[in-house]
Amino acid sequence: MKRISRITVTSRPALLGAVVMLAVTSASVASADDGPGPFGVTADVVATRRTVRVGALFGADRADKLPGGHFCTASVVDSPKGNLLVTAAHCVDGAASKLVFAPGYRDGQAPYGVWKVGKRYLPDGWAKDKDEDSDLAFVSVENLHGKPIEDAVGANRFTAGTATGATAVTVIGYPDSRDVPISCTNKPKAHSRTQQRIDCPAFTGGTSGSPWINGDDQVVGVLGGHEQGGSTDDVSYSVVLGKGAAELYKDATANG
Repeated sequence: MKRISRITVTSRPALLGAVVMLAVTSASVASADDGPGPFGVTADVVATRRTVRVGALFGADRADKLPGGHFCTASVVDSPKGNLLVTAAHCVDGAASKLVFAPGYRDGQAPYGVWKVGKRYLPDGWAKDKDEDSDLAFVSVENLHGKPIEDAVGANRFTAGTATGATAVTVIGYPDSRDVPISCTNKPKAHSRTQQRIDCPAFTGGTSGSPWINGDDQVVGVLGGHEQGGSTDDVSYSVVLGKGAAELYKDATANG
């Protein structure tokens, strides 16, 4: 099943470059640098200072009735204004649709508030051709109670140019059939020159936009890309974050 979502619009060149314990694909245990082990296990996320930087996207009409209404995942990344999220382009490419974001969303509750999505930044390759090698986007969110979202939950660092599989990553996302996020740690592999993949079970629809976070709190992938994230629940994809991704991030931080 593709991780289909709904919903400018600034663009840049194409990018190059349910249950608590669901399944085990490897008995290997990650090292401290690689993040928590074991590899290839999908489990419910424990709410911590770091995990609440990841949240769910909703249509604005669901702002007052969140349960069951989320359709994609996004996460807070560090920026000068403290107001930036990263997600998949196919999650936010509908210019007419208003969105909100709930960091740390769990069981129908938004403990860190509901934030209105503002500007969206998509690569040219996605805006023009829905190029799967450009399935990455940044969005800004409006301040809440006079403060930026980074003040509320912190942020991970968006990092382009990291070698695929150099370390393990933890993928955190929100299946649209559940109101609790899931996570899985494993080592990504190259799928092609422009795409990377990870073997993690039960990442179903709604997990598009999930960050791939390494042990240094760096986002080195975003669930999307090939087949909008994958045609099966057990293998997920991300574009390789290269020069184009770095340029898109630069645009978003300069104009957000």
